[in-house]
Amino acid sequence: MGTTSAPPAPASAAAPEGHGSGLHRNVITASGSVVMAVAGSAPAYSIAATTATLVAAAGLASPAALLWCGIPMLGIAWAFSYLGRADVNAGASYSWVGRALHPTLGYLSGWALVVSATIFMVAGSLPAGSVTVDLFSPSHDSETWLVTLIGSVWFLVMVTCVMIGIRVTAHAQWIMSSIEVAILIIFAVIAIVRASLGHHAGPAFSWSWLGFGHFNGMSGFVAAALVAAFYYWGWDVSANLNEETKDSHKAAGLGGIIGVLIVFALFEMFTIAINMMMTPASIAANSGNVLGRLGEVIWPGAGGKLLIIAVMLSTIATLETTLIQVTRSLFAMGRDHTLPAAFGRVHSSWRTPAFATVVVAGVSLVLFIGSNFLGSVGTILSDAISSIGLQIAFYYALAGLAVVVAYRRQILTSPKNFLFIGLWPAVGAAFMTWIFIESIPTLGLTIDLIGLGTLAVGIIPMCIYWAKGSSYFVRVPLTTGSGPAPAESPEPRQG
Repeated sequence: MGTTSAPPAPASAAAPEGHGSGLHRNVITASGSVVMAVAGSAPAYSIAATTATLVAAAGLASPAALLWCGIPMLGIAWAFSYLGRADVNAGASYSWVGRALHPTLGYLSGWALVVSATIFMVAGSLPAGSVTVDLFSPSHDSETWLVTLIGSVWFLVMVTCVMIGIRVTAHAQWIMSSIEVAILIIFAVIAIVRASLGHHAGPAFSWSWLGFGHFNGMSGFVAAALVAAFYYWGWDVSANLNEETKDSHKAAGLGGIIGVLIVFALFEMFTIAINMMMTPASIAANSGNVLGRLGEVIWPGAGGKLLIIAVMLSTIATLETTLIQVTRSLFAMGRDHTLPAAFGRVHSSWRTPAFATVVVAGVSLVLFIGSNFLGSVGTILSDAISSIGLQIAFYYALAGLAVVVAYRRQILTSPKNFLFIGLWPAVGAAFMTWIFIESIPTLGLTIDLIGLGTLAVGIIPMCIYWAKGSSYFVRVPLTTGSGPAPAESPEPRQG
């Protein structure tokens, strides 16, 4: 990546000893940060659970949707990287947007992550149950109650892992993600070889799949881009772990960038393979786990089972990272007294936000079990993915704008700064803002109510804690000027 001529990390980007946060510092390495970012985006899970939704929206343009969403998404990753250099904070965009733009926008940015992650517990736990049933009893994989029960068990196992410490979680992620990515690469190679030999049920690959010609007009592109945003979402868990990462002001951000590049390559290979190896009807019929069906097509017998194992590992991994993201965000908000102070406390032995974890687990489990009455697995997944896409676009857009505002005096000092701190994040912010606005009229009342309604609920606690006098709402601009960083960063703001 190289270094830019941006100034050295300022005071607030120093190692977070001065935070007094109680989180377990220096546990995540630079390579571990990349693993976390990849696990957060969950390539196998995203492909299995989301491809049917993407193909329904874009058809043969699905690879193009991932490409043209991936480019601005990488700009957002650069924004996170530079914002993290200026402010090491477990709240990530909650802190950065609040300081660079306005506390109101920062609070809503943090709230958007909290509600999207909570809704994701439904979208993530369902495939965990579905692939487990598919592995041991395929004839029952359409029974929502059974999928819900087994998904709940997996979810509670992940809650326990997240609760007992980040060191255990980090080691588990190394194991699960390494096996998952290895399986995916092997099957990507097999799929390419088989397709090149003419063994495919769908059309032969065309480079036009990466262009704009196959979209069903502008509305089709917007719908597909919103789904594609969900594919990538999760890589920013590395930012929420910055207080627990070695060389936190650089390693966490770099992990997110590399993570986006890795999952982009995997997403493209498998989306192209699925379009070639399966018919649209088969993709739609296997909406809960299209990857398992692809495995059967590529390698009859063992293939489907191996890819189901990859999906299971990926789903477990992303449930863990999503729990980490939401609990660290709630922890930062509790520490700033913008939520009850209990959220900002850590367990004396495990050094994790135990109260936040228990609350998230309880709320998510109720929503997950309640989803059993909302419809089929495919319907629940589709609605959840679209509503989360709105919230993702919202807080990613704010982060992209925040870095441009925070570093506005450094953007024109070098070509690298102009590209990586100015132009690319600005394009990412504009793209996310555009798909957020354009998609609202097209998604339907239910999805809009879920996506926007849960976001609007955040105004209530924001007003309460603003009235209580939390100093978070007194904007403290990000420091991005030159000068050596002192030994310790300042104490976090308290109410």
